Amino acid sequence: MSEIQTTSTQPYLIRAWVEWCNDNGLTPYLSVRVDKTVLVPREFVKDGEIVLNISYDATSALKLGNDYIEFTARFGGVPRDIMVPVSRVVAIFARETGQGMGFPPPEDLLDDDADIAMAALEASSDKGEETAADAAPPVMQVVTSSDEPPAPDGNAPSRSGKGGKPSLKLVK
Repeated sequence: MSEIQTTSTQPYLIRAWVEWCNDNGLTPYLSVRVDKTVLVPREFVKDGEIVLNISYDATSALKLGNDYIEFTARFGGVPRDIMVPVSRVVAIFARETGQGMGFPPPEDLLDDDADIAMAALEASSDKGEETAADAAPPVMQVVTSSDEPPAPDGNAPSRSGKGGKPSLKLVK
């Protein structure tokens, strides 16, 4: 039996999340892993990532294509052209609620994780230690600063009235 070749679902899911955010009055944000193929203002890149507001209010000429996301946005009052390969998007989420979706990391990051995992395994075999859990690739989760664990009785956490901004948190 032959394998069917299909296109990536990622650009379709990104467009669906943007539409859902717009329909619900929410602000869609993209988290992008930056490399030389990503055209963004480098001064706003932190730890190899940038978070972009892709709402229609914040962008001009937004194009959500199958290969690239392109638009113009203001950074510090200066209009800048932005071009992001869809494969570099690691998450899309609503700023106000933190609801969103993560995507598999770009292949070059998987290669880096594999190299790190191999190095950790080699180091542990020299010491006779088990570090398989330490070598697992990281998982990203969208959280808000007001996230609280559920109460012991299983009820929803109490909200202190402070609305937190969503951020990405590395979960191992």
